[in-house]
Amino acid sequence: MPPVTENDASTPTSPLEDSRLPLLAAVRNGCWGLLAVLVLSLIGWGVGVGMPGVWGALIGGLIGGGCVLLTALSVVLTARSAPTTTAAVILGGWLLKIVLVLLVLAALKGMDFYHHWALFLTTVLSLLVVLGAEVWGVTRTTVLYVS
Repeated sequence: MPPVTENDASTPTSPLEDSRLPLLAAVRNGCWGLLAVLVLSLIGWGVGVGMPGVWGALIGGLIGGGCVLLTALSVVLTARSAPTTTAAVILGGWLLKIVLVLLVLAALKGMDFYHHWALFLTTVLSLLVVLGAEVWGVTRTTVLYVS
């Protein structure tokens, strides 16, 4: 039998003690939700309006779902760092994503290879589904509150 040693507070002794568990479930569920929206949207818009619908759905899904998933992933990656580091990464990530989305939308403004409604509706749908899937993952994960 190994000697009993004092456990470091940052090292979980049980999988239920890992504070990142709900965040990991959120990212996993969000990825599945985004995949479902993308597949259904690509099929629907592809059948409905052809390749412009496919391009609009693909760009919309990547913009909507990608932004939400990147935020959750940045929280997971900085979960064991100082709160100020986590806040800086999240706020910096939001600023970077806003600038990138504005640049992408500005570049797409004069182009007609994509369907505008496919882009808009897929963006909104992917935002809602990925956020809902992440909330579902967080609320359904079992963790210990007292160790």
